[in-house]
Amino acid sequence: MTLLQPSQRTKLDDSDDLQFYDQPRFVTHVDQGFIDQLTELYRQQLQPQSRVLDLMSSWVSHLPAELEFEHIEGHGMNAEELERNPRLDHYFVQNLNQNQLLPLPDQSFDAVLNTVSVQYLQRPEAVFAEIYRVLKPQGICIVSFSNRMFYQKAIQAWRDGSETERVNLVKGYFAAVPGFDQPEVIARTSALPAFMQMLGIAGGDPFYAVLARRAA
Repeated sequence: MTLLQPSQRTKLDDSDDLQFYDQPRFVTHVDQGFIDQLTELYRQQLQPQSRVLDLMSSWVSHLPAELEFEHIEGHGMNAEELERNPRLDHYFVQNLNQNQLLPLPDQSFDAVLNTVSVQYLQRPEAVFAEIYRVLKPQGICIVSFSNRMFYQKAIQAWRDGSETERVNLVKGYFAAVPGFDQPEVIARTSALPAFMQMLGIAGGDPFYAVLARRAA
């Protein structure tokens, strides 16, 4: 199923992504409130001693410190960042915009995670098909994002979309692959009480997550 038109897949900077990510960025791309919410979501959804694929990862792990896993496989665009990630048992570097086929066996993971990176995928239908392939039956995929991005590297459909449209876009990525259950959406646009927002106090990064399980 083709979800995006060719123009919607374009980036303002169409140079090789591996060049863009050639230098490591040892920074966090979302605030602590977002990270705390994501870690709590993982705590609720992930099972101890399961196998996890952290797709489009970096030097930071958002997994709960107290949870132990059988294996955590990392993927990303910069080997130095991945080497610094303390939770990864193994990692590989691959540009998913050039090659969507993951070098991983069928039905080999209980969970696939993607954190604040889905906006850069130019062939998301193919990547989500691979996510489905490597997930075990009833395995879960958790895609989380905020409103931050490397603007020049995000696809046009993401750049031009509202936050609600971006949520629907990720739901569409799951729907494009037969076999995923109905996605669940978690949206928390501000962690602050309403009266504080009325005073003009910033509420931090919005938190969005779209979750779906492989049905069979």
